[in-house]
Amino acid sequence: MAGGAALAFVWLLLRPDGGADLARSETEPAFRAEFELTDHTGMVRTQDDFAGRWMLVFFGFANCPDVCPTTLSEVAAVMEGLGSDAERVQPLFISIDPERDTPQALADFVPRFDARIIGLTGTPDQIAKTSESFKIFYQKAEEAAAPDGYTMSHSSQLFLFDPGAGYVASWSYGTPAEDIRADLQERIDR
Repeated sequence: MAGGAALAFVWLLLRPDGGADLARSETEPAFRAEFELTDHTGMVRTQDDFAGRWMLVFFGFANCPDVCPTTLSEVAAVMEGLGSDAERVQPLFISIDPERDTPQALADFVPRFDARIIGLTGTPDQIAKTSESFKIFYQKAEEAAAPDGYTMSHSSQLFLFDPGAGYVASWSYGTPAEDIRADLQERIDR
């Protein structure tokens, strides 16, 4: 019970308010996207590989029963709705379950939603470092009915980073794809 209360408290601290931007100054983003992970084709990728493009970033895991598939479906709808501007956006799915989410597992999972989404994974240390950089929460939770006897609790917001990898905005889980697309389109058009 105490663990659940602690988890709820951490979630309240980390969740964005109704999709509002995290506090930041106008000159410097609250944080930058920083990572070195392996993509679902086996290539090592960093934020520099996506320089000049907007990044839509979501943390999750392939065995997720609901939040992750729903969010990836929304990302696919956003990309579809952007039309030719989709070329200016790179959606990334970063696994918080490196034990199960190998590049091969992500290669089977991620393209089911949209071929433009890149799945990223790494060692437990790489994932921990990346989660610290992005200021997200994740934790392994035993659950007998889940594959391999566990599931993952995690932050569920979708992040947006500008073409220089600076944090711009986040949307809470359940934000409609059309709202995300409209906000992103307005930012791209500026």
